[in-house]
Amino acid sequence: MHNIAEIIAQELQVREQQVAATITLLDEGATVPFIARYRKEVTGGLDDTQLRNLFSRLGYLRELNERRQVIITSIDAQGKLTPELQRALNEADTKTRLEDLYLPYKPKRRTKGQIAIEAGIEPLADKLFAAAGDASVEPELEANAFINAEAGFNDAKAVLDGARYILMERFAEDAELLAKVRRYIADNAVLESKMVAGKEQEGAKFRDYFEHSEPLATVPSHRALAMLRGRNEGVLSLTINADPNSEGTGSYCEQIIANHQGLNFGGNAVDSWLSTVVTATWRIKIALQMETEFISQMRELAEGEAIKVFARNLGDLLMAAPAGAKATMGLDPGLRTGVKVALVNDTGKLVAHTTIFPHAPQNQWDKSVRTLANLVKMHSIELIAIGNGTASRETDRLAADVIAEVKADMPNVTKVVVSEAGASVYSASELAANEFPDLDVSLRGAVSIARRLQDPLAELVKIEPKSIGVGQYQHDVSQSQLSASLEAVVEDCVNSVGVDVNMASAPLLSQVAGLNRTLAQNIVDFRDENGRFNSRKELLKVPRLGPKAFEQSAGFLRIRDGNNALDASAVHPEAYALVEHIAAAKGSPVDALIGNSTVLNAINPSEFTTAEFGVPTITDILKELDKPGRDPRGEFKTATFKEGVEEIKDLRPEMILEGVVTNVTNFGAFVDIGVHQDGLVHISSLTDKFVSDPHTVVKAGDVVKVKVMEVDVERRRIGLSMRLDEKPAEKAPSRNERPAAKTSGKPAHKPNNGKPAKRPDNKQVNAAMGNAFAEAFAKLKK
Repeated sequence: MHNIAEIIAQELQVREQQVAATITLLDEGATVPFIARYRKEVTGGLDDTQLRNLFSRLGYLRELNERRQVIITSIDAQGKLTPELQRALNEADTKTRLEDLYLPYKPKRRTKGQIAIEAGIEPLADKLFAAAGDASVEPELEANAFINAEAGFNDAKAVLDGARYILMERFAEDAELLAKVRRYIADNAVLESKMVAGKEQEGAKFRDYFEHSEPLATVPSHRALAMLRGRNEGVLSLTINADPNSEGTGSYCEQIIANHQGLNFGGNAVDSWLSTVVTATWRIKIALQMETEFISQMRELAEGEAIKVFARNLGDLLMAAPAGAKATMGLDPGLRTGVKVALVNDTGKLVAHTTIFPHAPQNQWDKSVRTLANLVKMHSIELIAIGNGTASRETDRLAADVIAEVKADMPNVTKVVVSEAGASVYSASELAANEFPDLDVSLRGAVSIARRLQDPLAELVKIEPKSIGVGQYQHDVSQSQLSASLEAVVEDCVNSVGVDVNMASAPLLSQVAGLNRTLAQNIVDFRDENGRFNSRKELLKVPRLGPKAFEQSAGFLRIRDGNNALDASAVHPEAYALVEHIAAAKGSPVDALIGNSTVLNAINPSEFTTAEFGVPTITDILKELDKPGRDPRGEFKTATFKEGVEEIKDLRPEMILEGVVTNVTNFGAFVDIGVHQDGLVHISSLTDKFVSDPHTVVKAGDVVKVKVMEVDVERRRIGLSMRLDEKPAEKAPSRNERPAAKTSGKPAHKPNNGKPAKRPDNKQVNAAMGNAFAEAFAKLKK
């Protein structure tokens, strides 16, 4: 059995001691953000990404070991655990390999092979297998001696069928054989998608896959999930063709089975019978098993990639620059039901609300402008946040008229269109109901729109991450894995920014390392009852917030204008004495040291190292003292949508527009250009340079300029380009695109004198495949 720390260290390409130390911290209850920030000496400086990967692999490998022990115990209880088998089980490095080895010993329902064994037919199966190539052996004559009418084997045919099932099950439970077949399929198989008869109209959105074929190992995640969704909706049928170039000559997998068993068929009767065993083993036992396994594996890989994309987009959105603590008016657009208006002060507190009806059928435009202008002046509004849903562009024009109306008195009022994804989810939530019990659900949405402009992170943590709408196929992937991944992203973002303990809501506090919903609510209740916190130490007075929770959370909680200036920084309380020592060495009080770049830049971290604090932590402390409580988020920017372009029908090829990136996938980026339908910038149109990963060019929340390349009003599809010199006629598959046409040519592994041809090594295969699926399938083949 491999050492878990050693395995993970090899995968992360770090030292085993780093991994072992991290595992110890995790087992002691430390959180990933805390370890990444405050235990760099212990982990050797592992970053957040490495720690998240370590945490994930640790769970998998521990599950693997637990399953390994269950299997070993089961086989041992059967009295069949040989030293060779135990060694193979201990060396199994994947769950697939482990289950393959367990297959012959796994308790199962009575099979046809077992029934034949119970009827005494196994000696015949062994004899016929051993007689391969012996022309003197006649299977039917041999079978007559094993007729057992009482067991249901009334004639030679039934007996031979029983012997065939015995060998089929034996072959299909051979772990080494399954590994060989699996390798061949991973290298050669093609995924084929076809329309289910009669579903052409119903499944029109899947028409790209009505007659589609491509190598299984290189199916991009978005296409895999699209085809799987089509299958789930009963529109598509999916099959795996292990021999796309066999041209009716039979499957090469049968030859792999025969070669593995040492069978070289001649023209005699026993070889002919054994040939039927091999064919049946492949077609009845292994082929269906492999199809299920590989489609399941494809789904798992595609879901993992989709979740990764979703998580990355969510992180970008949460880390979007806040507009800041400014009085804001939130407008939740609507037509018949009116525009909901909510005004919040610079701390996000609701101060006023109303509903106006500027659009059809009421058309109270002038009255609405006057109402909003009066509210802007009355509450000194600096920002107007407009939801990007129905009637967004019309409401954006209304806001422009309001700004013109108040310009003489308030020249700095700014309007911004923001994503309202998830606002309705928040509005109907228990949290919103508790905060605004007397406020209409629709007006709560306007509050959320206003607040998310002030501080996207603080507001969006109140919404279930998968409802924020920055991913694709989120309803098709494993919901537990999606939730775990997104929760980790939220946790990392919140702790990266830090939280003002005197201002934060319970949902925001619950994302702080070391805290949970109960402790977060206890902090809010304690604050409401006793007033603001003046020091981090006062947190220890909060019910159920003990030393361990304080250790994990204190560094991420900020107390502005408190008793200790360090409480407003990311310096952990455990390091306060160290800071005081550094300040004393420089002949300065701590307060005077904070923000003094000249002094701080001249300090050599190595002069102040201790057994507890090394150079990495001291370097972080000095950076924090230079800019205490610094916000890692970027500068606030807004996009300006083009006047007169409000619906998809208003678009024309070659228009140059400004928009906001809403979603980045592996095949490109979606951009909101203000027409209620995001356009797609394909990966080939992001830049003039070759792009392998769109995330290296753009991220969710970026303001970009795009050119309209094509518009399909019927299918509501918009093609965009960030290559502003690109012409619509030039749009064609590029070096970034992979054709999805049917494969052709010779198979990668051609039979060679009855033996499998030499396979390319893994590096060659991965280089040819060139994507995440290739790497994953390479692991699957091991």
